[in-house]
Parts: sequence; structure tokens; C-alpha cells
Amino acid sequence: MHWLSTALIVLPIAGAVCIWILPLSPFAVGSAALLVSLAEVALWIDSVARFDFSKPGLQLDQQTSWFSDLHVSYHVGLYGFSLWLVGLTVVVTAAAIGYAFWAGRERPRAYYGLMLLLTGAIVGVFAAQDLLLFYVFWEAMLIPLYVLVGVWGGAGRLRATLLFVIYTMAGSLLMLASIIVLGLSQGTFDLVSSGTNGSDWIFLGFVAAFAVKAPLFPLHAWLPEAYREASPEVAGVLSGVVSKAAAYGFLRIAISKFPGPVSDFRTPILILAACGLVYGSLLAFRAPDLRGVIAYSSLAQMGLITFGLFAVNDLGLNGAVLQMVNHGLISATLFLLAGGIERRAATGELSRLGGMARGRPALATLLMTTGIIALAVPGSTAFAGEFAILSGVFFTGWGYAVVGGVAIVLAAMYMLRLISAVLHVSPGPSVSEDALDLRPAELGFLVPLVALLLVLSAWPAAITDRSFVGEPQTAATFHFEPARARAGTVTLSVSTTSVSTSP
Repeated sequence: MHWLSTALIVLPIAGAVCIWILPLSPFAVGSAALLVSLAEVALWIDSVARFDFSKPGLQLDQQTSWFSDLHVSYHVGLYGFSLWLVGLTVVVTAAAIGYAFWAGRERPRAYYGLMLLLTGAIVGVFAAQDLLLFYVFWEAMLIPLYVLVGVWGGAGRLRATLLFVIYTMAGSLLMLASIIVLGLSQGTFDLVSSGTNGSDWIFLGFVAAFAVKAPLFPLHAWLPEAYREASPEVAGVLSGVVSKAAAYGFLRIAISKFPGPVSDFRTPILILAACGLVYGSLLAFRAPDLRGVIAYSSLAQMGLITFGLFAVNDLGLNGAVLQMVNHGLISATLFLLAGGIERRAATGELSRLGGMARGRPALATLLMTTGIIALAVPGSTAFAGEFAILSGVFFTGWGYAVVGGVAIVLAAMYMLRLISAVLHVSPGPSVSEDALDLRPAELGFLVPLVALLLVLSAWPAAITDRSFVGEPQTAATFHFEPARARAGTVTLSVSTTSVSTSP
């Protein structure tokens, strides 16, 4: 079924075009967008059913020549790890569109069309197997985000959009330069057939671009403004999905194509990730509002995911992919819950909230469940992901594992603070006794997200055992052999061929 990857990209984009051109009523526009997003989820489930997890290499792929002179092609397909990230994308964006439909966004044709276009572009990023095609989808992903934040955001949306544009455009230009140099030096832009490269400068260009979008410390200045000013569902997509596109870029391009520079630069990258992990956790603990806590916790979690990626071993990489999915679902759920709380209390300030558990069992149950999973109690899927990451990074340096352990304690502190400030203590001045519990429509897009977290808590191996398939113990990972690690020897097996290099 070579058309499935293309269908996952085309379906939401075609839905966006239809919404823009057909003369539909506002209710019909929202209904159509929600139906398209649910059809996208169904198409992804069909892709999972057809995916052979025992078979190594790219699957569900399609390739057609685009610019033959430059060896550029329309080449899409999925690996095990990218299949799960596509699933995260379609589930979170469906929940976001459901929230927007319930909230009743103004100018619905433009809004829902942009949300569907964003969905198709993000799926395209995860499916693209050509560098220029990857860049096209990367830029297509950013354009609707600029508009969604700048038009439907809060009072400070213009400043937030300006910061977002400046940072992301700078990163995109660096990535474009790196793509051009890498593709021309390889004689092809195809990610599957091209080999590795030892250029530090090209590697750093990719790393800078992905670090901005993740974001990683210290390139995170746009994060608090964008997450606070965007509408709750857009903030959920930004934090839950778009940041994972950057982590995917680290894995699919920076790590797989630059084994030598990864060996040379992973120590400073891990140090920056450690700084972001602790710094984000401390800021989350001190944040005065709901969205601030979630935003800075996202900065910390991206540092933790970077730990797993640049540990470059089985435990680290499998844990990183699981944690990408975990954090995407947790962050999206928390932002949508924050949106519901803000609608009821007209504020997200923690000092003005409190006592919302009284008479609101659905809200209390979902927030408590999501919060407990987020603070990584043993038995939760977040615990499984974080334990695998810290176990993997321990083999790189025990100090990183210690920093990660400290950050997990901080995560428990800020998440318990959030839960207590919203649900417990005495009712705040902005909490009215008349504020309703979560309505059935809200439960319709929140319960599936929490249910997926519970399923992964019971079966995290659904992702960790099916992300990297191939030869036993070496599938799709780097291995720094202990006896030869000091010489910087790495073994790479990401695509259909294995490449060894000694930088």
C-alpha cells in the first residue's frame, strides 16, 4: 500500500482546500473539519495495521522524480518511530479541532482550513525522505502557525508572533543552507540512499534549526510568549506536536547522517540539554499561571528527550521516542484542560484559582490522572520513558543521569503545585460556585487522550519494541563500542543499509 503515506499528507490538505472554497455554514465547516481529522486518525490506524513491525527499513513508501538534474524526488515513507509520531500528530490535532469546534472560533473557514493544513504539513515532515521535501513541509508547517497565533491569539499575540517568526526564520535559513550543501556534496538529496557526512558546520546548522523549534536552552525565548498567547488548542499542538518535529529532525537527520560530529559535539549538546532540563523545571515551579507551568515544563521535557536522543544507544533512543509520544499527549491534554479552566474562571492565574474539585468530579479526575502521569509515578508511561532515557544516558555519563533524577523530583513539585492550586485549597476569587463541570463535548476530546496515556502506562512496549526494527541489538541506533569509544567509532543502521565510519 504505497499510497498510504501520501494519503496521510493529502487528506487534511484536501480537506482544508474544500473548506476554503465550498460555501458552507459555520457549523458545517466545523463539522467537516472534525470529520476530516477523524478520518485521518482512521487512516493512520489502517497504516498501523498494514505496517510490518518485524521488517527493517522504510515502509509504505512512494517515490517519484521531482528535479532529476539535482536528484530531488518526492519520496515519502515511514519507519517505526515516525509511524508513532504521525499517530501522535493526528490524534492531538483531532482533539484540538474538537476543542475549537466546541469553543466556537471566529472566522471558522480560515481557522479550520489552517488547522488541517498544519496537520498535513506536520505529517509531511515525519514522512519526507528527501531533504528538500522535508524543508518544504517544514516551512509549510510554520506558515499556518504564524497566522493561528497572530490572528486568534490573546492580547499579546503580535509580540508573540514576532518573536516566533524571528527565531524560526533564522533557524529555517540555517537549515536551508545546510540542506543545500549536504545535498550537493552527496550528489543526492535522498535521505535513504545518501551516506554520512563529517562536516561539523553542516551538522551545527541542522542542530541550531532544530534546537530553535524544539526549543532547547538557550534558544527558547519565543516559548513563553507563544504558549501563553496562542489559543489553548494551538498551544497544545505547538507544545505537543510541533516540538516533536524538531526532535525527529535530530534523530532522522542530525544523528543518522553525522556520526562523527555527533561524537564530537554530543557533550556540549547534553550539557545544554541538562541546563534546559533544570532551568525549565525551576521556572515551571515558579510560574504564576497554568500555561506558564505547562510551557516551562515543556522546555524541561525537551531537554530530557534530547538526553535520550544524544545518548545514542538503544535505551536512550527507545525511551526518547516513547517520551515524545508521552509528552505530546500530556501537554495537549493539559493545555486543553487549561483552556476549559480559563473559560470557567476567566483567568489562569494560580493565585485566583482553587477548590475546583468540589462539585466537578470529571475535571478533577482528568486533571489528577494527567498530572499524576506527568510527574512520572512508577507504573505510568512517563516513568517508563524517563527511566529508559536516564538508563541510556547513564552509559554516556552518570552525571547526566543525576541531573535527570533531580529534574524528575522538580517535575513532581511543580505538577503537584499545579494540581493543588487548581483543585484543592479554598476556592479562589475567580472560581464561581456556578462554574460547571466538564461538558460531554469536552469529555469527547479529552477522554481519548487520557485513555491513550493509560493504555501506554499498561503497555509501553507497544512503542519501545516497535520503534526501531532490524538486526538484533543494533536496529536503527548508534553504538559507541566501549573498547573503541575513545576513538570515536560509531556504527549506524538507520536506513536499509548499514554504514560504519571512524571519524
